Amino acid sequence: MDLKLRDKVVLVTGGTGGIGTAIVKGFLAEGAKVAFSSTRQEKIDALIPTLDAAEGQVAGFVADLNKEEDIRNFVEGAKAHFGTIDILVPNAGYEGQAHPVQDMTLELFEKTYMLNVFAVMLTMKYAAPTLIEKGSGSVVVIASAAAYEPTAGNSAYVSSKYAVAGLTKCIAMELGPQGIHVNYVCPGPVDTPMMLRIEKDFFGDSMTHEEAMAMLAGTYAMDKRYAKPEEVANAVLYLASEVSAHTAGMGMHVDSKVSAAS
Repeated sequence: MDLKLRDKVVLVTGGTGGIGTAIVKGFLAEGAKVAFSSTRQEKIDALIPTLDAAEGQVAGFVADLNKEEDIRNFVEGAKAHFGTIDILVPNAGYEGQAHPVQDMTLELFEKTYMLNVFAVMLTMKYAAPTLIEKGSGSVVVIASAAAYEPTAGNSAYVSSKYAVAGLTKCIAMELGPQGIHVNYVCPGPVDTPMMLRIEKDFFGDSMTHEEAMAMLAGTYAMDKRYAKPEEVANAVLYLASEVSAHTAGMGMHVDSKVSAAS
């Protein structure tokens, strides 16, 4: 199936992370042009030679997504570099820290919400005028299965993903009439360094990686394993493409868990 992504200009935040890198590679393989952000130039310089991209097909930008000015500069810089914006993928996220409510701090909530919610909103804010002017395009937000599954002790992260799901649904209603389809992907646990940090935060040294995966993925209908980053990227490619242009405000689950929530 031709997803019609060739020569589309795609912006991806957090492009040097586990899921972000898979998303960048996925779009490049479809012939798209990709601008991605990362927190450090060293990460960008290390990734680009591994991408097998054509000359001029990819560009990396250093941006601290905790700062509105950096977000604006990333979006405007990417547009200036490639001439337009067709697809936006707010991917960067923060796992937060697990604490019971009596030990939770406002600082931790603010840090978690800044990257998982406010940075997503600001990225859409600065990309939206270009998409509206074109009268076409798409936005695919990386949310989480946690947007539907409360977890004791993880209130900052889980509530931020509930929030970003609601935010994305609202923006889907705003931008849909402008010809822009907006959706989000809800991965369960994904085999990335972030997931290893989450295991350590929750279980410490009481479980091995294999034991933690057996617990967290043990109820899945299919393979009892974490998702691969490439599987998340494939969902993003579909929702970003014209093939899914009649889909709006949907959260696509990538975890093989059968759930009534959507």
